[in-house]
Amino acid sequence: MNDEFFMREAISLALAAECLGEVPVGALVVRDGVIVGRGFNSPIGDHDPTAHAEIAALRDAARNLRNYRLPGCELFVTLEPCAMCAGAVLQARIARLIYGARDSKTGVHGSVVDIFAVERLNHQTEVLGGVLAEECGQLLSDFFLARRGRSGQ
Repeated sequence: MNDEFFMREAISLALAAECLGEVPVGALVVRDGVIVGRGFNSPIGDHDPTAHAEIAALRDAARNLRNYRLPGCELFVTLEPCAMCAGAVLQARIARLIYGARDSKTGVHGSVVDIFAVERLNHQTEVLGGVLAEECGQLLSDFFLARRGRSGQ
């Protein structure tokens, strides 16, 4: 199993979010090649601004591993994280973050700022962006295009 395999799993979670009318973003936490946490966007349905895919996946993994710290874990997410989610990644001590599409409006791995490049922070996470970026980005583009089409009628 490789990064693309796990990103495809994250895409399937994003599709679950889309089925619920949420922005299609999916995330999962992997430790030693095993998925230990899953999540997808649900801020609309949960009435919770913190219900992003990454937060849900981190919470699920922490419960499953019975530890609020997730050293040695990798987080796969279909979209470049926002500042809130990047903070959670760092607090959880995620070893490696892998994301698909860039987010030019709120992404904090260089799209707007690069939180992960701040060396003064007490934890450093390795970051790899662009894994299945076209597929991840197309999922979001199609979602927003359909939404604009419905609101324009």
